[in-house]
Amino acid sequence: MLHNETSKPVEFDGFRSQAGLNAFTMSPSKWIDGVNAIGIVTKSGRYGGTYANSDIAFEFASWVSAEFKLYIIKDYQRIKQDENSRLSLNWNLNREISKLNYRIHTDAIKENLIPDEVTSVQKSMTYASEADMLNVALFNSTAKQWRDSNSDKKGNIRDYTDINQLLVLANMESYNAILIGQGIPQEERIQILRTYAIKQLNMLSKLGIETIKSFEQK
Repeated sequence: MLHNETSKPVEFDGFRSQAGLNAFTMSPSKWIDGVNAIGIVTKSGRYGGTYANSDIAFEFASWVSAEFKLYIIKDYQRIKQDENSRLSLNWNLNREISKLNYRIHTDAIKENLIPDEVTSVQKSMTYASEADMLNVALFNSTAKQWRDSNSDKKGNIRDYTDINQLLVLANMESYNAILIGQGIPQEERIQILRTYAIKQLNMLSKLGIETIKSFEQK
């Protein structure tokens, strides 16, 4: 069903209905001819035998040996744990980079957007406004809109981002700091940053996580 468009499901159902009966027998040739199987071949003669795709071979070996099946399961679990560990490390690294760049971002806001005479409340509103501008540019949602739509989740919108989004967010914080220093107003910056975010996300999507992993191994 996954790999063979010319397989014969009706014939397969016939075999399945007979499986387990004392009179039922199955051979590789009978299976291949009956369901038009691919991925498995049988040859007679001096160098003959039955050869199969590794997926089929693993399944057969697992049926023959419970010990072998356990090895397969354990190895699969190990691979997934290693993969999750690497992804988690990448996510945490990008989260920390984002936090560091956030300091660059807030310093630029403090130096260029906040007059000395404003109150602490006004300062907080300015910081929040710039942070939410990045949220809208990257996630197309403010922090409040995300909380209202995800009341069952703890934390904030940035705690639920993927690796690519965190990397782009870190870059956006640095870029926004530069734009603030150039005196570009917020309504123009959000358009620039939105275009920047989409471009970078598309680029990272094309690279793919496997490509990123290959870079790490070099």
